[in-house]
Amino acid sequence: MEILSNLGLGLEAAFTLTNLLFCLAGVFIGTAVGVLPGLGPIATIAMLLPATYHFPPVSALIMLAGIYYGAQYGGSTTAILVNLPGESSSVVTALDGYQMARSGRAGKALATAALASFFAGTVATVALACFAPPLADLALQFGPADYFSLMVLGLVAAIVLASGSLLNAMGMVVLGLLLGMIGTDVNSGLPRYTFDLPELADGINFVILAMGMFGIGEIVRNLEHDEDRHLVMKKVSGLMLNKEDFKRILAPVLRGTALGSALGILPGGGAMLASFAAYSIEKKVSPNAREFGKGAIEGVAAPEAANNAGAQTSFIPMLTLGIPSNPVMALMIGAMITQGIVPGPSVMTDKPDLFWGLIVSMWFGNLFLVVLNLPMIGLWVKMITVPYHRLFPAILLFCAIGVFSLRNAEFDVWLMALFGLFGYACAKLGAEPAPMLLGFIIGPMLEEYLRRAMLLSQGDPMVFINRPISATLLALAAIALAVVLSPALRKKREEAFHEE
Repeated sequence: MEILSNLGLGLEAAFTLTNLLFCLAGVFIGTAVGVLPGLGPIATIAMLLPATYHFPPVSALIMLAGIYYGAQYGGSTTAILVNLPGESSSVVTALDGYQMARSGRAGKALATAALASFFAGTVATVALACFAPPLADLALQFGPADYFSLMVLGLVAAIVLASGSLLNAMGMVVLGLLLGMIGTDVNSGLPRYTFDLPELADGINFVILAMGMFGIGEIVRNLEHDEDRHLVMKKVSGLMLNKEDFKRILAPVLRGTALGSALGILPGGGAMLASFAAYSIEKKVSPNAREFGKGAIEGVAAPEAANNAGAQTSFIPMLTLGIPSNPVMALMIGAMITQGIVPGPSVMTDKPDLFWGLIVSMWFGNLFLVVLNLPMIGLWVKMITVPYHRLFPAILLFCAIGVFSLRNAEFDVWLMALFGLFGYACAKLGAEPAPMLLGFIIGPMLEEYLRRAMLLSQGDPMVFINRPISATLLALAAIALAVVLSPALRKKREEAFHEE
């Protein structure tokens, strides 16, 4: 009965005209950035962070969440019609979705993607409502030492699950930790690493870093390859599925939903890992395995269900523990911090309207997405053909205005541009910016909990080993790091990155 009262509170918060409009705006923008070339939820959320200062916290987070799971829907449209995945999680959808479009079944492929995503998103939201409260209750038993160890595990997971060189990933995490230390030390009141620049006395604003690394850096990188997008068909019809289609997609959707819901909770898992895993499993268990890669409807249903379920359950560790499981969740935590909200288990008790309102809004968001994706397919088809060189000047201007509006400081715009160039250099060197972002977000909290733990233990470092929860988390971090440092796995990891 408690969960019903909680959902009632969430319904009261989400079912207002203002928040419904923010939800609709979020999923519309998300679908658009999933369709548009060279954009994505990370860059878009980073660019919209300055605007969220002026919105109520619940409305701002509802909109940002809608952009994230809405982009999973939009990415499938370009994957099916152009064989150009709008999102990394839609790469697998392109394998069979594009072949279905080539054989004149684009409507059925798009309908399958939309319905599978709607079902999976709805089920994942139920899972989020059921599993988040007990996990938050467990987290309330954590002490400073336990939180420190949990964040160490989060940083190790970011290293383990980043692609490419292990050394690059470790270096980016350390760089993020160092950038997070810039500013005035809370305990002593002395400036740290500010280079006598008064603009850095309060530290580097998260929005500047995010917009530079993911906004400007992504723009510059995409200018190198402005793909020509040739539509298979300019008018999509036949959006209705028949009884045989429903029979073929039922089991794949159920399996994809279950798998995506589980993998989304893991650090670094989320939508992309879920879609690849679902496709691989379906190819092995499906009675129509021979059709995979040639236009099997199961090859669209399973990954689309998995990536949307994974996108929504990735909110569980972010909302309950304050630990981001992927770069988008790191941006969500950044948005919470800029709104004056301390991420973690206290959100459920201190801001129940925000916690449950965000969860309930996902049901409305998934419903809006079905309405947007199928009847408005003509609009998305037209957007696919927009050349990227016409988009990037407007994006650059939007980024500059957004950053300048933070403090009306020209310094912030130049700092964003510097991070943009650094983000581009990282992309060319094969160093993912996501671990750096996670290090930047977690670093200050890591330092704070380390200091608290050492003060409470009177300087005894054994407190991290003596507490069972802390010791278990540190052991998991050590095991994960040992596994990824093994020569065989390191070699395989780097080979996979170079193949991409």
